[in-house]
Amino acid sequence: MSVRPVTHIGGTQSTLEGAGVKLERVFGFQDPEMLDPFLLLDDFRNERPEDYLAGFPWHPHRGIETITYVLAGTVEHGDSLGNTGHLGAGDVQWMTAGRGIMHQEMPTGDDRGRMHGFQLWANLPSSLKMTEPRYQDVAAKEIPVVVDDDGTSARIICGEFWGKRGPVDGIAAEPQYLDIHVPAGQKKRLKVDTYKQTFAYVFEGSGTFDGASEPFGVLTEKEFGGEELKIRDQTGNRSLVVFGSGDEICVEAGDEGIRFLLVSGAPIKEPVAWHGPIVMNTRDELVQAVSELQNGTFIR
Repeated sequence: MSVRPVTHIGGTQSTLEGAGVKLERVFGFQDPEMLDPFLLLDDFRNERPEDYLAGFPWHPHRGIETITYVLAGTVEHGDSLGNTGHLGAGDVQWMTAGRGIMHQEMPTGDDRGRMHGFQLWANLPSSLKMTEPRYQDVAAKEIPVVVDDDGTSARIICGEFWGKRGPVDGIAAEPQYLDIHVPAGQKKRLKVDTYKQTFAYVFEGSGTFDGASEPFGVLTEKEFGGEELKIRDQTGNRSLVVFGSGDEICVEAGDEGIRFLLVSGAPIKEPVAWHGPIVMNTRDELVQAVSELQNGTFIR
């Protein structure tokens, strides 16, 4: 077994999307090779209804898959094919946009006003860019949860882990999508596929991720005795952790435990031509898609 070294730790960037929804962008619109096959991850955890109720009215997607995971509140969705649905706490929607779809997502908070969740974008290979759109709506009760002897738990949304398989299947990137919680003070090694790109996104608590040598935390500047020193803190809420090669990751939870998404997928290694929610392989394909959107022939 070889522990994957940590190659990057970063924070989020506040941004507005849709009709003015405030969210935190974990990554997106950067070099697509960085986390291939994953293109974007948004954290839309909000406590104030005025920050999210405007929602994400009708907008297009082509050439990608979007994965929405709701932790609190609800999301009502509809699309140009006549599909409608409702995502509640713990539910997941995996949408394959394929050749093109128009849809909307309208959030509502829970009884405490909270709207918490994530949306991940995964690229499609050229052979599937123009495939027929489809949905996989998964209720929370259908997602297996495995608890280890030390209290570490894993919700298995997609892929196989600890002898259980998640309900989402037939995905091009053969991803593994896990919601992991490690109790306070516990150190855990978690197996990942050697050949897949892997990242973690911490959204509760804190901890340290071990590399091949020393633990790797967030590099911050602090003052001691009037002198500024750079030290590594524990990796905490809203931190992206990117790993190098290896077949497992190692994490040690802090005093409050740590909860994070652990996501991996097979790199597609193809050219990317990207304009907002439309992701193709060449500029010509991208120009054609935008032209179809403008002249009303986008939906086939």
